[in-house]
Amino acid sequence: MALTHLLYLHGFRSSPQSAKARLVAGHVRARHPQLHWWCPQLPPSPRQAMAEILAGTADWPRAGMAVIGSSLGGFYATCVAEQTGCRAVLLNPAVHPARDLARHIGVQAAWHDPAQRFDFTAAHVEELRALERPPEAPAARAAMPRIFAIVAKGDEVLDWREMCARYPGARIRLLEGSDHAISEFPAYLDEVFAFLLA
Repeated sequence: MALTHLLYLHGFRSSPQSAKARLVAGHVRARHPQLHWWCPQLPPSPRQAMAEILAGTADWPRAGMAVIGSSLGGFYATCVAEQTGCRAVLLNPAVHPARDLARHIGVQAAWHDPAQRFDFTAAHVEELRALERPPEAPAARAAMPRIFAIVAKGDEVLDWREMCARYPGARIRLLEGSDHAISEFPAYLDEVFAFLLA
């Protein structure tokens, strides 16, 4: 079945106004206007975020949907792919978000609007831990062939070795340098859509 619905999930403290989200949205408008596009503002609570994502895509055709996720959004996108069987593109995906975000407990400012603040709590960390699955879990193994991960060795936030190890059997584009934001992401946009539309 051809791709009909595309979901984009942003990272921690980010929003639908992120550079990559806006780039993908613009690409959809210009090149694939037939696609149903959804890029929600995710709440701080991982449990609530996943509930809203799954509710918002509940009536999407599983064979015609795909998801792109960046950083923490890549972690959520993995959960979506494992639960729905859809294709997923992961951009420097968070692998151990409960561990990595535990040091960010407290009041956080949104990247794209520092006036917007939210409270990230220990309970949110536990919600992330509850969502984590090892790569050998059956749902994780089944999802691997439908996953394309772009991983940067130059990521200053996440360890590229952990990212690659989390997705054995997935297609991985390993960038020698770059950064957490994948600043040269526009150069890979055609490859991303070739994977999603294949």
